[in-house]
Amino acid sequence: MGGDDGLEWREQQRRAVRAHAAADARQRAAEQAEAAELVARFAAEASRRGLRTDRLTAAGYDGRGRYRTRITGWYVDRARSRAVDTEGRFYLLTVPPGLRARLFGADPEPAPPPLVVGRGGRDGESVPLATLLSLRLEAGDDWR
Repeated sequence: MGGDDGLEWREQQRRAVRAHAAADARQRAAEQAEAAELVARFAAEASRRGLRTDRLTAAGYDGRGRYRTRITGWYVDRARSRAVDTEGRFYLLTVPPGLRARLFGADPEPAPPPLVVGRGGRDGESVPLATLLSLRLEAGDDWR
């Protein structure tokens, strides 16, 4: 293989890697847009049905303690680690632990919702977001 052949081959590999990364980014963006639409519809339907909202709390990254937040919405899993606020934004309710958060509360940022919650986890621990939100709506205020 000559010097020019090696350079050409490396350039083809770089183009292939960039194309693959771009396709992956487009796929991720499409999934996030679809999931965001599901979350927005959930918030609208939960409000329409009059589901009771909660002042949400977040857990520390270390798993110890709960921290108040300024977010009002609905927990969507029994572990109280995922929620949707009244504006239709999705949250992963974990925050860095600390004295400031203990005293003044925590401010988790909205996160892009996944189409499959728990993807990559242990078998049986993943569930489509649409299913999770539907189960939460069906349970109503009795969900706990």
